[in-house]
Amino acid sequence: MTDRAPLGDAASLLRAPAARLLAALDRDGEEARIVGGAVRNALLGLAVNEIDIATTAIPDEVLRRVDTAGWKAVPTGIEHGTVTVLIDGAPFEVTTLRRDVETYGRKAKVLFGRDWVADAERRDFTINALSLSQDGKVHDYVGGLADLVLRRVRFIGDPAQRIAEDYLRILRFFRFHAWYGAGEPDADGLNACIRARAGIESLSRERVRAELIKLLLAPRATPTLAIMAETGLLGSVLGGVALLASFENMVKIEAAIGLEADAMRRLGALGVAVREDGERLAQRLRLSNAESQELIALEGWWRIMPAAGERLARALLYRLGPRHFSDQVLLAWSRSAAGVADPAWQALARLPEIWTVPAFPLKAADFIQRGIAAGPTLGAALRAAEEAWIAANFPGDHTAVASIADRVAREIVSMS
Repeated sequence: MTDRAPLGDAASLLRAPAARLLAALDRDGEEARIVGGAVRNALLGLAVNEIDIATTAIPDEVLRRVDTAGWKAVPTGIEHGTVTVLIDGAPFEVTTLRRDVETYGRKAKVLFGRDWVADAERRDFTINALSLSQDGKVHDYVGGLADLVLRRVRFIGDPAQRIAEDYLRILRFFRFHAWYGAGEPDADGLNACIRARAGIESLSRERVRAELIKLLLAPRATPTLAIMAETGLLGSVLGGVALLASFENMVKIEAAIGLEADAMRRLGALGVAVREDGERLAQRLRLSNAESQELIALEGWWRIMPAAGERLARALLYRLGPRHFSDQVLLAWSRSAAGVADPAWQALARLPEIWTVPAFPLKAADFIQRGIAAGPTLGAALRAAEEAWIAANFPGDHTAVASIADRVAREIVSMS
């Protein structure tokens, strides 16, 4: 995205099945519009992954019309006026217009209403408060269109008040700036986030994780994280030192070798230097077991260098597996003095693409045949043979493998 780029045509959203759903809800005294992120992304020419709809119809009326049309409705949040409608397998979240009576974090007491302005004003940022009616008109009550043109993320109303309603909006401010903003963040919003940064500690770890993961994948993640670090906000999230240079290099490396952006790999570049860092982040962000293992498995990154040669690299790839090997290589590369075009690092990073990790060809039966009894000695023989096979650079021919088995069996027997 470039600064002050012209906006696209949001009417592109008015295609089936969304158009069919709007037609069912936007009639007989009720009104319905596409709202929020779908309108924003369509105007910016970005991908639209989901379409949300707001309506003046109360949930019971929504359910009645959906049933009449022959679609499936799931009351996913009906206490807050939200129904998920499935049309041809595509989900649409339909929510009755509402206004907050009282807000406290994620929860709020709401009343259903028919006021589109009030519904827009209860949202967080101006660029998220746009709506599109069935006639193709974009409705803007809070200056969202102007902010989209300027690529500016701005709170609706008083930033301090909006943040006090839900401290997660601090992280959302930076996340949306990283995805949709340009230049420096809105000054009023930034100052309010800085003043309220202690509120981050009151948030659930799951909510913080979700926002941070989305931010790490954004096009402007690096400059946004730098601002967060300068203002003390990033330290509150990570609970440790942010390695911004490593993160920026990781982003560049992914792009240079054609890798899809990976949140855990980027989180490792940003915050993992030793094993304890991975363990801290896993706990602080309540990562899944798989995500935690990805971070903790980075601990040996500092041992990796292309100068060690391909033979040692293959041994490491065999022991770690392709995923952990690649992550360690990329992390080591991001912290080296080499640039993204360095051929030695590129070759090392691409080793899993050109060399398939072989399976260890020997089994317990091979050593039982050679006189090794079942038990601890047999396990020791298998481990010794595997190390010898790795040291021999993974021979695949039967003669070489049998020779390794014979030698290990003789050594084991002689020590018994």
